[in-house]
Amino acid sequence: MDIIIQNFVPLMFGGLVFFLLTGIPVAFSLAATGLVFGLLGVALDVFPSILFHALPLRLFGIMKNDTLLAVPFFTLMGLVLQRSGMAEDLLETIGQVFGRLRGGLAIAVIVVGALLAATTGVVSAAVISMGLISLPIMLRYGYNRSIATGVISASGTLAQIIPPSIVLIVMADQLGQPVGDMYAGALIPGLALVVLYMAFIAVLAVIKPQWVPALPDEALVYKESDGATGHKSLGVLLLISAAAGYFWALSHNTIFSGLQGSTHNAPTDELVVSSMTVGAICALVLAGLNRVGGLGLLSQLTERVVFVLIPPLMLVFLVLGTIFLGIATPTEGGAMGAVGALVMAYLRNRLNATQFRQALDQTVQLTCFVMLIVIGATIFSFVFIAVDGSDWVKHLFDKLPGGALGFLIAVSLLVFVLGMFIDYFEIAFIVIPILTPVAEHMGINLVFFGVIIAMTLQTSFLTPPFGYALFYLRSVASKTDYTDKVTRKPIKAITTTQIYKGSLVFVLLQVVMVGILLAYPEMVTDRLHSSPVIDMDTLDFQAETGGYGNEDDDPMRGFD
Repeated sequence: MDIIIQNFVPLMFGGLVFFLLTGIPVAFSLAATGLVFGLLGVALDVFPSILFHALPLRLFGIMKNDTLLAVPFFTLMGLVLQRSGMAEDLLETIGQVFGRLRGGLAIAVIVVGALLAATTGVVSAAVISMGLISLPIMLRYGYNRSIATGVISASGTLAQIIPPSIVLIVMADQLGQPVGDMYAGALIPGLALVVLYMAFIAVLAVIKPQWVPALPDEALVYKESDGATGHKSLGVLLLISAAAGYFWALSHNTIFSGLQGSTHNAPTDELVVSSMTVGAICALVLAGLNRVGGLGLLSQLTERVVFVLIPPLMLVFLVLGTIFLGIATPTEGGAMGAVGALVMAYLRNRLNATQFRQALDQTVQLTCFVMLIVIGATIFSFVFIAVDGSDWVKHLFDKLPGGALGFLIAVSLLVFVLGMFIDYFEIAFIVIPILTPVAEHMGINLVFFGVIIAMTLQTSFLTPPFGYALFYLRSVASKTDYTDKVTRKPIKAITTTQIYKGSLVFVLLQVVMVGILLAYPEMVTDRLHSSPVIDMDTLDFQAETGGYGNEDDDPMRGFD
């Protein structure tokens, strides 16, 4: 018995692995492990039986968790937008904008992947949508097969790291950090990763132009009567919109100071969000006037870009802008996003009752899936912490060389391996509660810790042979030879080896990005709203005497 007591925590881990290997779902494996070892701990007198009385209260507290309430809202928003045909419109339009450039189609896929990440936040939806739409077009015009599949897989996984990622919501909940801080911390790394992807395509267009050819003239469908592509008017409209946003930023404080009657100094986040919103509204109004009035000042391409791109961008500003500025909580932002997505789908006449019902069904399924895992993980971690499991993990990682950096590298490797086999929800609810006390003990910023884990999870989604994104793309990529409907040329099937090969270079780019984050954590921490630090040793407490300095002023005088 002494051997069991001394090795109780490792045995508990072994029990969890045993239940998982038997094929029992993760949620039930976690709950079963916690209950079995909790009862065993009571029998061995290492787990106080009275703690079981607190377990129902813990589980009831999960149902009242305001942070997790944002999950169904953001999920519904993404599913509604997916079914409204937004991905198809974005890919077609952005492809026409960049199509004349070498690598333009690949850049369009990356841009659309970032936009889908900022609106849907669902990896499977992004990869499948772009695989169905973009892959046939890229193969039609001679793109290297591995590059085409790699770009689509990598761009789809941006939904893991770019807000309003559902992964970040779960991370924030498990780390005990505000969702707004998690979003703010992940924004710059996510955008930097997009730039890294685009830079790779730009380099490839120079050294291997035959791998990423430009679209031929016959593939450019939005042309003017004189044969012009319309890019000039698009550039002019962008300049006008940028100027409107810039002048708004200059006059923002003056306008609000006049309205409020006092000096108003807006923070940088407020200026950026409001300026971008004003610029987008300016472009939308000008394009609307041009269409309604028949002015003919804007090209077909310009109008198409405005009416396809601006609405989802406005939705992003509505959701993320209000969260970043502290106007709305993540739950309120998600609710506004879901309503905004429904309004957009209704105005575009792209969502019928059946599609809406399917979106609701999938939202309920995902929400129930998440809550079951949360309940199972709560039971497991409840027992695990009660038997001093966190101390065992802390001592285990204290032996690693390199201090905090060594710990972060070890955690990244662990999450990278686990991410190829189990879902990110399961990792978030199993691994993070165990490792968070260690990160706090080492003085690591928990938002930075969460962003590193999210970025590593994204890398594991791309890594062959078990990356989830690769399976999503494999499910929609052509498995047999076919004849292209436009060019009438034979197109060979996409092989699994080509999908694996294409992902490797983007896995390397992901690893580079993780390395950059480890070297420059300020990319995450500088955007956080830190509270002022109070030094209790130098704090001077002073109290007003209330004017009773003289004996005559004492209100208690005479009551002796």
